[in-house]
Formats: sequence, C-alpha cells, structure tokens
Amino acid sequence: MGVCLSTQIKAGLNSKHVSADAKDHSSPISNKITKDVSTPISKVSEVSVPQAPRIEGEILQSSNLKNFSLTELTAATRNFRKDSVLGGEGDFGSVFKGWIDNQSLAAAKPGTGVVVAVKRLSLDSFQGQKDWLDEVNYLGQLSHPHLVKLIGYCFEDEDRLLVYEFMPRGSLEYHLFMRGSYFQPLSWGLRLKVALGAAKGLAFLHSAETKVIYRDFKTSNVLLDSNYNAKLADLGLAKDRPTREKSHVSTRVMGTYGYAAPGYQTTGNLSAKSDVFSFGVVLLEMLSGRRAVDKNRPSGQHNLVEWAKPYLANKHKLLRVLDNRLEGQYALDEACKVATLSLRCLATESKLRPTMDEVVTDLEQLQVPHVNQNRSANASRGRRKSADDFTHGRIATASVTPLSHDIANTRP
Repeated sequence: MGVCLSTQIKAGLNSKHVSADAKDHSSPISNKITKDVSTPISKVSEVSVPQAPRIEGEILQSSNLKNFSLTELTAATRNFRKDSVLGGEGDFGSVFKGWIDNQSLAAAKPGTGVVVAVKRLSLDSFQGQKDWLDEVNYLGQLSHPHLVKLIGYCFEDEDRLLVYEFMPRGSLEYHLFMRGSYFQPLSWGLRLKVALGAAKGLAFLHSAETKVIYRDFKTSNVLLDSNYNAKLADLGLAKDRPTREKSHVSTRVMGTYGYAAPGYQTTGNLSAKSDVFSFGVVLLEMLSGRRAVDKNRPSGQHNLVEWAKPYLANKHKLLRVLDNRLEGQYALDEACKVATLSLRCLATESKLRPTMDEVVTDLEQLQVPHVNQNRSANASRGRRKSADDFTHGRIATASVTPLSHDIANTRP
C-alpha cells in the first residue's frame, strides 16, 4: 500500500451562502487552490500531519476566515466564563458560547449579534495543536451545507482558538441517548433526515474534487442546526485520500473505538470505505437508540455492531434491535430497508460496502413526510419536552465534543 507523505487540499472558496436544504451533496468547486503541507513522518502516524505553526503564515490564508485577536474572543465569551462552557472539558480544551456582530464580526454583548462556538485549545495539548491546524486548513477551504462553518481562528502567543457557527440543537449523540421522562427523543422522520444530511456531508468529503477521509465519524461529531439539518464537525483527524484509491497506512490507529472499521483497526489501512463503516455504526445507533459501546449492557451486548448484526437481515428479529421509543412511527418494511443499508455499510470486507453516494441515493428514497409529522407527534405527547425546550439552555448547547481519542486508549 502507498503511504501519503504530503497532502494537497483542493476545494472551493465559495463566499456565497449555500442553503442547508440543498439537495446536491457535492457543491461546485471554484477558485481551486493547492497547498503542500508536507512534514516529517509523525511518531503517531505515517500519514503526514502539519506541525503546530510557529508563524501565522503557515496557516492557509483563506479570504472567508477572520483572524480574531485574543482580546476580541475574550470579550465575545465574557472572559471565557465557566457558565459559557458548552459541554465538559475535553482533551483538547473547552468550547465556549460567544457573541459577535453579524457584519463586523467584532465581539458583541451577550444576547445580541450572532451566537458562535469558540473552541480554546489546552496549552499542553501537542496532538491537539496538530489537529487545530488541520481543522483550520480543511474547514477554511471546504464549504458545504452539511459541514459546520468555520468563521475564524485566533493564533496569538501560545493561544490557539477556533470560532464556529453555533449549532443550537446540539449533537446527534445528545438527541439519541439522553434519557428521562421529561425528554422527547428524536423522531423516526427526523432520524432519517439527519442520516441523509450526514451522508451528504461524507459524500462531499469523499467526492473526486475534495478527496478527504473524515476518519472519525460518530454521533458526537454530527451537529444539528435549528431545523435539524445535520452538519459534520471536528475535521482535525481528517486526511486527504491517496490517489488511485490506495489506502493510507498508519502505524497507530486513530479514531474512536466502536466506530472504526475492523480492517483499519487491525492493519492501519485507511480508505473512504472506513468512513462508510463508521456511518453504518451511526445508522445502527439511530435505529436502536443504543450506543456503539456500552459496558453497562448485559454480557454479549457491550459492542452494538457485534450484538445487532445477526438480527439486521431478518424482519422479525429486527424488532429486538429497534428503539422501542419509536413504536408506531415507521412501517416495518421501511425499517428493514434502513437496517439493510446499515448492514451493507458494516460489511467486514471494505469492497462490499457501498460508496457514500450510493448511501445518499438509498436514504433519499426513504425520505417521506415524516419530518413534518414530528412536531404534531411531539405536541400529542403532553408535557414531555423536546429538544426545542432546551435550545437556549446549557443542555442543548453541549454540542461540540473533544477531538477523538486514540483507539488504544479507549478500548474497553
């Protein structure tokens, strides 16, 4: 297998806003640029990773990114107040809620202007610095309705920060796994909508123009806007896809246990089909309402894929897998089609998995007027709260999660 020792990012710098409802999953590429970010091979991986920049000039200069000062972001986040933290502190640092002016992008008073998410890197996170630069370089050039928009960055002394659009509905992880009598789970129709949006985001990354492998697709990296449009976040572990469809070879596997493809875990070979497997895991989580890995489940059920795969091809056995909170919201034949798609994505041999373009096509055929029914379904269930009730609270804003851990450190 070939080893990619340099990366070339080719993408469009499209300054025009693209509607999140766009049906085409591969946006036009314009103003193509090429940037060589070759570096010596890292101890972590044979795939080259840009070193943390020592000068600002090493950051790809993109006209659609704002270079914020630390003073501006300190004001925008109210001095990085603890009550502005979105979720817990991760390995890379913390994410804060902030406000900026819609026109000038200058710091604004809380409750005015535009809400943003500000990711601040921990000073002692060396791997996080690499991921920070990778994310600037990728998201600074890639524009698509199903990728979280990077607004700007801050590189000042030892501080590294990223400023993103704010995703008010939080993460797919939260909507699938939050439990409580007060909480309304994500409906079947919205799950299909989210699955399609996330699939379009991956298909765009895999497209001939973009050629990027996400490498860490999971529910916590799928964020939802106010209309439940899915957008992919945290591209810090993404890698350029090698030419001629050869695999990357890594000496140390990166990603999240439970989502990584078996071939990638055992050999280090990484391809676009590795992302397809991860998508199959997430689709299975959406079907079942269960986490990919959960040690609290009974013996034999800790790993969701290993437990559920034998049931996915049988209509009657499938009922053991389906989320019982969705009862009455779907036709069994429809659920079987989603289960079959998940099973195809989870094929042990990568060549048997579909492409993300094929996944998008299958999911588009399943899109029916379920989404419009969701609000009436929520309304008919009395005082149980939906995610709408938490839009402005800390629960719903726990949306941006730490960059992925090494599989070796998360294996149960």
